[in-house]
Formats: sequence, structure tokens, C-alpha cells
Amino acid sequence: MESRILQLISALRASGVRVSLAESAEAFSAVDLMGIQDRESFRLSLRATLIKDVKDLPTFDKLFPLFFGSGQPPMMGGNPSDDLTPEEIQMLAEALKQFAENLRQRMERLMNGEPLSKSELEALAQLVGLNHADNLQYQNWMSQRMMRAMAFPEVQKAMRELMEQLSEMGMNRERVEQIREMIQQNMQGMQEQINQFAGQRIAENMSEHPRGDNIENLMNRPFQALSDADKKVLQREVKRLAAALRTRIALRQKRMKSGQIDPKATIRANLKYHGVPMEIKHRDRIRKPKIVVICDVSTSMRFCSELMLSFLFALQGQVRKTHAFAFIDHLESISEDFSGTNADEAIQSVLWRMPSGHYNTDLGWSLNDFQSEYMDTLNSGTTLLIVGDGRNNYNDPRLDIFSTMSRRATRTIWLNPEPPHMWHGDSDMVKYAPLCNNVLKVSNLRELTQAVDELLAG
Repeated sequence: MESRILQLISALRASGVRVSLAESAEAFSAVDLMGIQDRESFRLSLRATLIKDVKDLPTFDKLFPLFFGSGQPPMMGGNPSDDLTPEEIQMLAEALKQFAENLRQRMERLMNGEPLSKSELEALAQLVGLNHADNLQYQNWMSQRMMRAMAFPEVQKAMRELMEQLSEMGMNRERVEQIREMIQQNMQGMQEQINQFAGQRIAENMSEHPRGDNIENLMNRPFQALSDADKKVLQREVKRLAAALRTRIALRQKRMKSGQIDPKATIRANLKYHGVPMEIKHRDRIRKPKIVVICDVSTSMRFCSELMLSFLFALQGQVRKTHAFAFIDHLESISEDFSGTNADEAIQSVLWRMPSGHYNTDLGWSLNDFQSEYMDTLNSGTTLLIVGDGRNNYNDPRLDIFSTMSRRATRTIWLNPEPPHMWHGDSDMVKYAPLCNNVLKVSNLRELTQAVDELLAG
């Protein structure tokens, strides 16, 4: 219990609540006096001793249940088949056969009201980057990512189809509604379980790693879990990282200058020695890449693409030529924005012209724009680089165009902040990935930096 109280105090401080050592001691004294048997008395003891400013009360009220529970754990409904007749159970089993095995397992689990185990929650947390989140404003966003990783939207859609199928098979309407209501309760219970776990983990992260401009922590934090202040810190860090990469890449290119022996150049150079070899000539192995980069600047990808463009602007000396494009629901050439010397002004000009909003990303239509006007930028010496999450809002992905683009380029690299486990629903990454030479996960600045280094090393 003492450790949990200390974690609560650390989390309060990380949230901006001033808690002195004296107030911490008062809290422990109050708990010793009031005890912990009555949860409400325990809560009031801590609130009265730790909170001195009324504006900090909402912060305490939000953090307390994350460390000490709400007294009302998420409840899962029962199994809808408990009250069904053998004929109805058979009907339900037949209706489930139409779904794929993985989806069917998730549906059956929801119908049985089985909560997620601790190990499953931990695996989901690792998958979506929850272990690096330390701000409660991202609790709902993280829980949504965890549900997406479980294909929750697809399961909900499949459940609706299941209810329609049961009705068509002749199941009593009241029985179908009973099953629908029970499944809905189970879904809500699992959502509450995931949301509560996300809040608890974030609160624990706050207590263990107080927020601040710690670069190591920020570089490992998912882009979507960054505050505006965090983003400004990382924008400055990108310039330092780009300078370090520029030096390393230039040194790498210098070391590669002496490649294989060039027989023709060697013979020409030694004609003055009557054909006796005296000077050995080598082929120049320096291959500065020509890059065509297409960046998704919609809300979910905006900051990742912004940092990628900052890298490319700073590393122009290590690139033969860059053609840059940005898209949300259409494609725009942004190469001309990078003709100046100020990277920040160039990038902000692009983002100002293409503001984020609640309109659908349409990569397929953007590829159509590319085919119509810019296909000649791709040739055998070009690296095609896509920065995006592959989510196309169920629009036509235009795989025919992307396949042509990939064949024309020397190599195609896709930078995606989402892992393969989340390539479902409105994501077309499963279709795009086989057409790429490499797909790299770039959910934070550290991974993005490594991807840029790999891109320019090839």
C-alpha cells in the first residue's frame, strides 16, 4: 500500500500538482489514523492532505482510482447461449461458420464474456506503445489503439452481420435481441477493462518517469502520445540528429570511394608506362540516392511526416535529387518549397497549404494524381519512399498504379508507424507491403532516425 501511495504522489507531481515532503508525511499519518478498510475515508484522507489548491482536485480525482481501483471493476455479461435451446445453439454455431477462424475466436470470446488476461493486456500495451505514454490525456487514444489491435471494429461489424444471419435463419426476434444485448454488454465490459488498464499503466508511467524534456524518453515515445511542448523539443532534436547523420553518411561515402578495380581506366592510365601497370584505378562506388518521397500529412501522420521532411531537407548534400510530395485526399508537389535555406519555413508552408481536418485520407486518388503528372520522376536510379499508415478509408487503393511505380523505381521503402498486427480494417498495408522492398516501423523518433540512416546507407 505504501508503494502505491508513493506512486500516486509521484504521478500528482508529474501532473503539475505541488506536493511537499511535509504533505507526503501528513498523508501517511492520516492513513495510519483513518485506516484503509473504508475506501471513501481512505480517499478523503489522501485528498485532504495532498491537495491544497482547489484547481488540483480534478487531477487527484482522476488519478486516485487508477492506483486504488474504482470499487466497481468492469463487468462482463454472461454467455448468451446459457438460455438457448439446443436448436438455437445449433443455429448459432452454423451462423458462426461463415466467419474466418481468427475473427470467429474473438466473437466467441465476446459472447462467452471472457475478460482479457493480464498477459494479453501486457502484450497489447507493448504492441501499441502504451509503456512509453505518460500523459493521461492519451488514455482514450491508447485504449482505442489497443482495441484496434484486437480488430475490435471488425468484430463489431461481424456481430451485426451475425445478428442479421440469425434472423434470416428464423431465430425468434426476442431471442436475437437478447443475444444482441448480452454481446453489447460484453463489448462494453471489455472496452472498460482496456480503458482502465490503459489509465493505470499511464499513471504508473507518470510516477516512474516524471515528464520533462528528457530526450531519451521523448525519442521512445509514440508520435501520437506527444504534447505540443514535446513536439517542439523533438523538432530541435531532429536538427542535431540530422547533423550527426550527415557526418556519418559523408564518412561512409568517403570510405566507399575506392570500389572495384576499373580495368579500362587502369589500362588508359598506364599507356605512358608502355602498358606496365603502375597506377591502379578503381570505380567510384559512391551512389548518392535520388529520392521520390510521398508523405501522408493527415492528422494521424502529420508529425511523423513533418520530421521526415526535416531530415530530408537537412540531408540534401547526401542526396542526388529529391522530389517531394504530400497528400491527404489529393497529391501536391512540395519540392519547390524546399528550394530555399530555411527548413522550418518550408515545412510550415506545406502544412499551412494542406491543413489537417476531418476529411478522409485517399491514397488511391493521390496515386492517380502522381500517375497523371509525376510518373517521369521515377526511373532505375530512384528510391521511392512512402511515409504513411496505409489507411485509405475503404477507398480504391489503386494497387495497379503503385505496382507500376514500384517497378520503375530501384527500390521502394514504406515507413509506417503501425506494426503489422494493426494492418486491418481500413488499412491497405497488407496489399501494399508485398509491392515494397522494405516496410519499416517508425512509431517514434528513434525508429525514424534509424530508418533514415538505413535509407541513405543503401
